[in-house]
Amino acid sequence: RTNNAGFANFPMSVKSRKAVIRKPGNWRFVVSVPPGWQAKSENDIQSRHFLPLPGSPAGMVSQEMLLPVGLAPPRRVSGRVAGDGPATLSVSGDGHVLEARTLAPGAVFSFDLAEEADTVSISGEGLERRLTLSPYSADLGLLSAQRAGIATDAALETIGFDDVTSRTFRKIPAGHAGLAWRNLNAMARDYTKDSQGYVNGNVSGDHVLYTSSGLPAEFSCERPFGFHSVMLSAAWLASEGEVALIESWLGEQLIASDQITLSALTPLHYAPMLKAVTRVRLSTKHYWQMVVDDLVLTR
Repeated sequence: RTNNAGFANFPMSVKSRKAVIRKPGNWRFVVSVPPGWQAKSENDIQSRHFLPLPGSPAGMVSQEMLLPVGLAPPRRVSGRVAGDGPATLSVSGDGHVLEARTLAPGAVFSFDLAEEADTVSISGEGLERRLTLSPYSADLGLLSAQRAGIATDAALETIGFDDVTSRTFRKIPAGHAGLAWRNLNAMARDYTKDSQGYVNGNVSGDHVLYTSSGLPAEFSCERPFGFHSVMLSAAWLASEGEVALIESWLGEQLIASDQITLSALTPLHYAPMLKAVTRVRLSTKHYWQMVVDDLVLTR
């Protein structure tokens, strides 16, 4: 398995029985591509010849390194449509509509996105939404006319977590970015050994947030703000497929409740695009840690 820097190191020695590579000759290396992913570099199978060389660290050498392999996750847009009316989902790239789909009331949808897709738009009575796509899959949550959406021309503010601490770890302080925070810690992506999600869930800078001990966490403000989107991941491969519950309140009223599936291999761009909330609660079904990065709001 690769380390946190993305390198796969194969112990080799002509003397040690514990070594993976124990004798000179031709060796074949195969990358285990996750289900649904693609090896874009088309070199996920490579071969190298090892020559005996007494006095070298392993007693044998290869004349060249293995080439880096580029892996890309699938990219989809998902969500649900409330029962109060149909909607139209349009996918665009470079200003041109690539495809448009009619979404029936009550529909659950998940569509693959073309490589050139950069924007998703939703239209329908009370359902106007527009999302600039990231390199990752997006989940729009429940599309409902009862959920007031953020204006498509609203100014967006991205909150990162690199300025919480210059060190490796700190509980996020109250007042950071003008919000109250509960049970969320800021941590350098490589602070925890052998954690996949803390590395893969980091989309900007070097720090992420995570839900401490896997317990429910919140961010809030007495003054309503727009909850546009956030990047969410599972912290560990052991929790691959964990279900997260994201609940949003306006005052004492629960206005949105969405369940999404997390991965430790890649973040999910959760984008409810809610116009006004005062509190957002993050939790996981089995109390695994959730990784948070790039929270996007409107004020």
